[in-house]
Amino acid sequence: MKAKYDAEVDVLTITWHDTPVEESEAISPGVIVDYDQAGNVIGIEILNASRKIENFSPNVQVAISSR
Repeated sequence: MKAKYDAEVDVLTITWHDTPVEESEAISPGVIVDYDQAGNVIGIEILNASRKIENFSPNVQVAISSR
């Protein structure tokens, strides 16, 4: 899993897999879910993240690998 915050556009992106995005769906205003070709969720984007997430820290840079 990777999490990255882009302060220029105020977007938090969380990805579970590095597979190509086949489709994206806005599930609520400013929240977009990305799917792979098989329909699995592979990521989520939160627009205006600093305003949507309580106690948000703009220093988010996370990489977690599963074994």
